[in-house]
Parts: sequence; structure tokens; C-alpha cells
Amino acid sequence: MTSLRLPVAVTLRPTTPADGAVLREIYASTRAEELDQVVWAPGQREAFLEMQFSAQDHEYRRVHPEGRFDVVEVDGAVAGRLYVGPLPGDLRIIDIALLPGYRGRGIGGALVVGLQDQARAEGRTVSIHVEVGNPARRLYERLGFEVAESLGLHLRMEWSP
Repeated sequence: MTSLRLPVAVTLRPTTPADGAVLREIYASTRAEELDQVVWAPGQREAFLEMQFSAQDHEYRRVHPEGRFDVVEVDGAVAGRLYVGPLPGDLRIIDIALLPGYRGRGIGGALVVGLQDQARAEGRTVSIHVEVGNPARRLYERLGFEVAESLGLHLRMEWSP
């Protein structure tokens, strides 16, 4: 999947070491609301985000060595990231995140539909772990995902062709 039918040109390309700063920015944008509730000493928030990003990135790549770690571009500009780990019989969405200016424009949904199309062609399911209160859960439900397992603060949602 490299291009989608949207009013804008959406493409995926593998992450590179040169993407480090923008991947950190994408990660930080997903934590902004949560971290805005804390009073941070100068530099403390940035250090915390760096530590958390590095730990997450290392773990994603350790657990999913065969994964696809892609940058999402919209009209040539970095808009987010899509990480997918192929498992036996399943395409696991490890992470999908868009920068705030690209949210709510149908891009995330189109990326998920593209994965569903791929999974259908390969006879696989698509799964994702979602925090219980994450508003994106409604998107996944609209796209046919169902809760397969409750894991406390997270749900494993799954779509079958």
C-alpha cells in the first residue's frame, strides 16, 4: 500500500534515521493532552518525552523485527506514522498516529481501510490495541473492528474479512 484514494496524496515510506526529530514530534503530539496536566521544570518534559519515545521505539522494533515502520506523508509533507507488525494470520497495527493538523481528515481511516484490503487479499485479520477511553475506538468500530479481548486499560480489537 503506497497510495490511497483521498482528496490529497497520501503515501507511506520507510522511516530512516533522518526522521528521528519528526517521529519524536509525532509521539509528543500523542501525549500532549495528558502531559499538559503536569507542571514541568524547564527541560523536564522534553527529557521525559525523549525517554518514553526511545523506550517505545526500541520495544516496538524488538517485538516486531519484521514490522513495517512507515512515515505517512500527505502531499509530500510528513503527517504521521504507521507501524504494522505482520503476525501469523494477522496484520497487527502496532501504532498509528497523525500530527494534529492531519487528524479528522479521513487519513487515518483510509490507512486502516488500506490495511483491511491487504489483509482481505492475504486471508488475514487486522488487530490493534486501543486504550479504553481513546476516541479512535469509535473509528475502529465504524470500520468493523470488534473487541476481541479486554486487557485492563487496553482493548485488543480485531477485524476479520
